[in-house]
Amino acid sequence: MRVLLLSAYEAVSHRYWADSLMTNMQGVSWQTLSLPPRHFAWRVRGNPLSWWLKEHETLSQPYDVVLATSMVDMATLVGLFPHLGRAKKIVYFHENQFAYPESSDQMPQVEAKMVNIYAALAADTLVFNTAYNRDSFFNGVRTFLKKMPENLPAAKPLEALRARAHVLPVPLGPLNSAFVSRPNPRRIVWNHRWEYDKNPEDFFNVLIALSEQGVEFELAVLGQRFRKIPAIFETAQEKLAAHIVAWGPQPETEYRELLATAGIVVSTTWHEFQGLAIMEAAQRGALPLVPDRLCFPELYPAEYRFNGTPEGLYQRLYAWLNAPESRPNRLDTADWEWPAWRTAYQGLLTYNQAVAG
Repeated sequence: MRVLLLSAYEAVSHRYWADSLMTNMQGVSWQTLSLPPRHFAWRVRGNPLSWWLKEHETLSQPYDVVLATSMVDMATLVGLFPHLGRAKKIVYFHENQFAYPESSDQMPQVEAKMVNIYAALAADTLVFNTAYNRDSFFNGVRTFLKKMPENLPAAKPLEALRARAHVLPVPLGPLNSAFVSRPNPRRIVWNHRWEYDKNPEDFFNVLIALSEQGVEFELAVLGQRFRKIPAIFETAQEKLAAHIVAWGPQPETEYRELLATAGIVVSTTWHEFQGLAIMEAAQRGALPLVPDRLCFPELYPAEYRFNGTPEGLYQRLYAWLNAPESRPNRLDTADWEWPAWRTAYQGLLTYNQAVAG
């Protein structure tokens, strides 16, 4: 079976998914095309043209399956290479453009949302990493279409589209035995992108308050950093200096070692579709503490969730750091790992679905 895997904006989680998929799927001949995760507007709208200019020979080959991430403009690509329409076309949604919180200095991403819709319409199968991702996509599309002129009928087409949708998470790979889990119960890890949508203000303000109350803890702030960083990071680095054991992106080996020593991993995010960073830390033994919103209720039992407010986070961290008996047991992550999902992914690629054309 020949599979063409396309990633139009290859963020870290997208590369993780693609690599683990190619490692775990048997009997597949893979061909991959990807574009670097920068110049978002150009990537999301221009990926068919970029590949048409640079990868014409590769795209002219026959394939049994075209598996694309949701920022690939599948409709335009099939228009440019009509023979791809005869392959089984799968679009995988790591995220959707309808559920992102937009900052005050951002213009609405209309083009990106339209590409999401066209990709879904051109696909035979839609796959979402969580039910939250799926539901927020269809709710967002319904709201978006109501804004179009002439009050276009959308209910039945969306029902038909939803019938082609499935939920398959990005599975976790096996733990590397070189990084034996040895959690320090007082070590708190932040391992997210340093951007406004991850809501670092709530996280750091709570830790500053704990520090001012004399609560003992260690802090490792990891994750991907960009040129424009929310101001709270500078404030936190100064006020929490006595607690910090790591600050900023780390080489892979050091990153894995820090995860293996984490006692608690926290998210305060305003948007998350699955949250691989939290999952990887939990897999290594850290207790996850996540807000009771977005994708988290379907992934984490109640004892690992707080009510989503700074007050709720403060109370839970204060208890976990001062009363060890209040901590839940280590989370069992077996249901997130590849053995639990290999058969479903194999079926996704090999299911003999009738395709028009």
